[in-house]
Amino acid sequence: MFRGRRFSCTGFAGALALVLSAAPPALAEDAAPAQASATSEREVSPPELIEFAEAAYPEEARAARQEGRVVLKLRIDVEGRVTRAEVVESAGSGFDEAAREAALRFRFAPARRGEKHVAAIILYAYDFRLPPEPAPVEEAPPAPAQPPPDSTARAAGVSVGPAKLPIDVMVRGASEADRLRRSAQAVQVIETEEAQRQTADLGEVLARSEGVSVRRAGGLGSSARLSLNGLTGDQIRFFLDGVPLDLAGYAHGITNVPVNLVERMEIYRGVVPVRFGADALGGAVNLVTDTDVRGTHASASYQVGSFKTYRLTLSARHKHEPSGFFARVNGFYDYTRNDYPIDVEVFDELGRLSPARVHRFHDGYRAGGGSVEVGIVERPRAERLLLRAFYTEHQRDVQHNALMSVPYGSVTYGKQSAGAHLRYAQRFSRRTRLDAVAGYTYTRTAFQDLSTCRYDWFGRCVFELPQRGEIEARAIDQIVEQHNTFARFNLAWNPAPWHSLRFGLSPTHAARTGKDQAIPADDYDPLTAERGLLSSVAGAEHEWRPFAGKVANIAFVKGYSQVARTKEQLPNGNLRDLDRTSHRVGIGDSVRLRFSEAFYAKASYEYATRLPNPEEVFGNGALVLENLHLEPEASHNLNLGLTLERVDTAVGLVRFNVNGFGRFAENLIVLLSAGNYFQHENVLSARSVGVEAALGWSSPGDWLSLDGYVTWQDFRNTAGDGAFGKFEGDRIPNRPYLLAGGSARVQGSDLLRPRDALSLTWQARHVRAYYRGWESVGAADSKLVIPSQLVHALALTYTVKHGDGSVSGTVEVQNLTDEKVFDSFGVQLPGRAAHAKAVLEL
Repeated sequence: MFRGRRFSCTGFAGALALVLSAAPPALAEDAAPAQASATSEREVSPPELIEFAEAAYPEEARAARQEGRVVLKLRIDVEGRVTRAEVVESAGSGFDEAAREAALRFRFAPARRGEKHVAAIILYAYDFRLPPEPAPVEEAPPAPAQPPPDSTARAAGVSVGPAKLPIDVMVRGASEADRLRRSAQAVQVIETEEAQRQTADLGEVLARSEGVSVRRAGGLGSSARLSLNGLTGDQIRFFLDGVPLDLAGYAHGITNVPVNLVERMEIYRGVVPVRFGADALGGAVNLVTDTDVRGTHASASYQVGSFKTYRLTLSARHKHEPSGFFARVNGFYDYTRNDYPIDVEVFDELGRLSPARVHRFHDGYRAGGGSVEVGIVERPRAERLLLRAFYTEHQRDVQHNALMSVPYGSVTYGKQSAGAHLRYAQRFSRRTRLDAVAGYTYTRTAFQDLSTCRYDWFGRCVFELPQRGEIEARAIDQIVEQHNTFARFNLAWNPAPWHSLRFGLSPTHAARTGKDQAIPADDYDPLTAERGLLSSVAGAEHEWRPFAGKVANIAFVKGYSQVARTKEQLPNGNLRDLDRTSHRVGIGDSVRLRFSEAFYAKASYEYATRLPNPEEVFGNGALVLENLHLEPEASHNLNLGLTLERVDTAVGLVRFNVNGFGRFAENLIVLLSAGNYFQHENVLSARSVGVEAALGWSSPGDWLSLDGYVTWQDFRNTAGDGAFGKFEGDRIPNRPYLLAGGSARVQGSDLLRPRDALSLTWQARHVRAYYRGWESVGAADSKLVIPSQLVHALALTYTVKHGDGSVSGTVEVQNLTDEKVFDSFGVQLPGRAAHAKAVLEL
């Protein structure tokens, strides 16, 4: 959260323009959110120049009577030394080099937060001015020589007088993203500012990170499963501003959340903080929307692309400063036909199967929705008191079965979600803070299969079925309704500067009922059973930051409980009540050792438990069937990593991250395919070990940036008995084990007008071939394989800034080489696609 104050100051080297971003001291960086907020409220002072270095005026510019102004971005450390000087606004003609060389010899009195020295980044304007030319010499007796005023400055040709007008300086602490990266938590933070200007969806942005893969069942709007260090799907919990994603209006999944409504993504690897109240097995992803509540802001984006794709997002906010009243609205609309070409086998005139390229004809998707948030902020009795109401709707056609072997022409699936939640946050003292949210969400799922036609891949009705229903020999017309109530209570207490205690309690209740209107009235419809699932996660954690914050340790304990109530139909047709209760305990610890401000090591461990969710237990009212006997799954999760956020070298800025991980899971819940349907089963004990790494470099001036990542994971079945005991030691099928990717960005600024930027970005992602089935079954040449894939994307973006706003336009080509791409269960994904996007920020 931005905390700022203004200072009036005068410059001493032309116009001294400062926009200071002061990183907090070690203690403030690593403190809990409550303590970080307290620290940010202390008085902040900008750096003051105490040793000025004059620049050498370029001789060629002097001879040509050229003047110039160079704006530099200076990095100033906690001792007041300039560690890096980058040219932000160029003057050319040798001015840039001269200004940069001089600025590196400056010395500052460091910026301060309270009594602590802090690092800072400032913008500094260096003006090069020549003395006026002497007047023409007239024939007159020579006047006695007079030394010019300020002879030293004039001789140097550099104006060093005070600025004519006061300069505004805005000061802020380290961003929340930086604070999280440098904490003891096992978290990766992805900021979406650049992604918002491009056309990739949120799933694609996530897939460009080490350790993450996103597996889809088609194009935009299709079902998708995110995998993190081997664990996948619902083993990863998803949140929107700390609220479970399906309870915040996006029940259709994370990949269908518009990227322009998300400010950053926090990826927690295997070890999840208590504040989320999460029963995650493999980690969590928290989507953070616009956290700024100051002033008035509005934005809009519009995207058009191949396969008749259109996407629109709108958002606006306003704060009335005298009263603290705050209002925010968001909205989005997505539409696509997804009619991209695929390669299938069809019957020819002689009834033989032969390969053919066809267009998907029944894969349309449309979605829309919005939210309204009102309340008061930054008042004495409430830092936040906000009510958010929302409604979203997703409708999509189902083109084929899970293995893409049977086409459908009339199967449809839809989901509606509406609800509201109330958030309250308040600091009761300098040491105690409460953050609570509670709400209600209604979800309605509709699934229909009522056609009497059997379709081929060309979209033709090839023959009439004896009954309605393409999936099986019966009609399906299901409506499932779910009522959810939830709460999240988090209390933070800081008894001493180096200690923090946090407590969390997160109950959630889901009540479900439904009806299949195609089932005769005299037959039993299992959807009509009233079903309830009460889950609760409670936790406490202690954070300790000894040695002036160089070490940070978070130890925690969690308790899990779940009560399921429903009715079960026995094989003889009778019904019985089925009430099941589960209780589990988990523990964990995270530690961070900082060698310098931007160089640190982390290690973390959690014995994690995940309770089955309503969709896994009761089905999803569509293609996922119920399993009323699912047990919780558990895992020992370990991480060990080393991070260098940045290091300035003579050739540019270098960054890297390497992390090793282990996941040792028991009673794993796996989504299995039975051809037309899916069902979750407790079938495996498994272990996933691997390593992930990322390396990046940015040139001086940031005109060129290169980034790359690689992930290797070995995810194997360790069950010696049971349904999959004969496959002990095999890799878990249908999951990639080697992923890599990279990007390159070339950028120039001030090309056509001040503060504009033109960038060309190339992205590539590689997935090594992997088996769709168990690797020990069958001959090598008969196994089903997802082939190796290398996919490229190229985006050209032009941005113009105006005041605090901007306008940008992007043209992007995805799957540039038209690679044939397959994903989970061999489903073919879109080939080459072109998109254009415009974004307006006001």
